[in-house]
Amino acid sequence: MQMEKKDIRALSKDQLRDFFVENGDKAFRGNQVYEWLWSKGAHSFEDMTNVAKTTRSMLENNFVINHIKVDTMQKSSDGTVKNAVRLHDGLVVESVLIPTDTRTTACVSSQVGCSLDCNFCATARLKRMRNLEPGEIYDQVLAIDKESRLYYNHPLSNIVFMGMGEPLMNYNNVIKAIDMITSEEGLGMSPKRIMVSTSGIPKMIKKMADDDVKFKLAVSLHSAIDETRARIMPFSKNFPLKDLREALEYWYRKTKSKISYEYVVWKGINDDKASVDALVKFCKYVPCKVNLIEYNPIDDGEFQQASEEAIMAYIKALENIGVVVKVRRSRGKDIDAACGQLANKEAE
Repeated sequence: MQMEKKDIRALSKDQLRDFFVENGDKAFRGNQVYEWLWSKGAHSFEDMTNVAKTTRSMLENNFVINHIKVDTMQKSSDGTVKNAVRLHDGLVVESVLIPTDTRTTACVSSQVGCSLDCNFCATARLKRMRNLEPGEIYDQVLAIDKESRLYYNHPLSNIVFMGMGEPLMNYNNVIKAIDMITSEEGLGMSPKRIMVSTSGIPKMIKKMADDDVKFKLAVSLHSAIDETRARIMPFSKNFPLKDLREALEYWYRKTKSKISYEYVVWKGINDDKASVDALVKFCKYVPCKVNLIEYNPIDDGEFQQASEEAIMAYIKALENIGVVVKVRRSRGKDIDAACGQLANKEAE
């Protein structure tokens, strides 16, 4: 029975160097191949034109490159680009390029499906099939960087982990991907241009702080009342707001990095004065800013966009205590590309 070949991108540079030495070659060959895999984004060993054919054949016999393939790409009338990304095992995730006048942002996925059960999210309706590998996360970013250069004549400027999956439930692989994205041997992006969005897992937020990460943190809050939050995000019963608050205070003490709260206002769910007052109180605990997000409905159920009056009530109350508030309008509506509510259509 033939053994399954290992994805070569699971090897560190030192491991690659050791592999070549063990096979009678020079250690520097590992540096060459590593550069092809990451900074040059090689899709196959044949792409490695400055590596001898015999060496490429040896690599082919021992390894694979489990590269993603952009299966379909849709471009919205507002310039948003949605990629359906096919993985080596046939599963599909989605990533989105979101342009503005001054920058382009990649919204990337970290899992196939999702481990959590947020009732408003299309991805949550899919069971979690597996975590994405670091190379698969990196490839999404690389593909969007190329699209940014092609369509907007400048490199990708920002990355948000707000696609399919809960990044902190795939922590090690997300961190490895970010390490490569920010490495000079990878894309060389500043970690300050990367934001990881979590639904709020206190022990993992503390772990990030202990690991001294340099990227930014966003929390999908949606309510600062436990009962309401549990209605929106049932899993949050296991992570009450007092635990989340403690973890965020710990994060800020360690990192001095302001937190962004992602907050959708829904009609009849969190559009009342008690919800506004609770968020205002929660925002006083840790320096933060709030992104009020326009909801992109996934059906005709209980989750429907709140009125402009309700949005304005939040804005006024938050600005009164000095919190910066931004209203994020849904992008790519004509191609169903609302970032953070990505649905894996082909896996349904």
